[in-house]
Amino acid sequence: MEHPNFRRFFLGCSSNAIPRRAHRERAQPRARKKFGLLEKHKVYVVRATAYHKKEQTLQKLKEKAAFRNPDEFYFKIVKTKTVDRVHRLESRANKYTPEELTLMKTQDIGYILQKVLTEKKKFEKLTATLHSLDNQPSNRHEAEEIASNASEHSNLAASADLPSIIRRKTAASYRELEARKSRMRDLEKLYMDMAMQKELQKTGRKRKFREDELVIPTAKPVYKWRQERKQ
Repeated sequence: MEHPNFRRFFLGCSSNAIPRRAHRERAQPRARKKFGLLEKHKVYVVRATAYHKKEQTLQKLKEKAAFRNPDEFYFKIVKTKTVDRVHRLESRANKYTPEELTLMKTQDIGYILQKVLTEKKKFEKLTATLHSLDNQPSNRHEAEEIASNASEHSNLAASADLPSIIRRKTAASYRELEARKSRMRDLEKLYMDMAMQKELQKTGRKRKFREDELVIPTAKPVYKWRQERKQ
């Protein structure tokens, strides 16, 4: 008995076995061969649409320029000047007053100080957590070993008292502690530098110490302000 799908399967296989002619794109006429491949209609539509869109934009700009009122006010009238018949914007080097610059620096210093305090709180909280972990009698020895080997990134000794996941978390906590400590130092250094720059911008006579005048040699500059009587 013939299977119901046998005829369909056989006809499909036979139709695929018959060689077919490959349909190729219409070639460029011989007289226009120098212009390259023949452009497809869908490619022409995209190119023509983009061309007409640009053409309409240019036409609108030309109309705006033709009907523009030369006496109309716009803000660049007061912000530009003519140099050799060319409009140039005024320099923005002195855009802010000294008071505004001082205020901006104060805001920046306040932000850095806030980040320093935040990092210090996180550092102290993590230190307290690890300290309480070290004081436990079951894993004090392992915690000391993790603390000594955290900076060297060495392999931790296996312990039968603690699971491996706790050892990995403890080691990660010590690495985080070192990273936060380094970040806190960098932020404190940045805060001190910004505070010094802010003080140098204030009015008053000041003098920079020479190297032979310093009691404790340091790489940072040291200034001394003249004492003024407040009225």
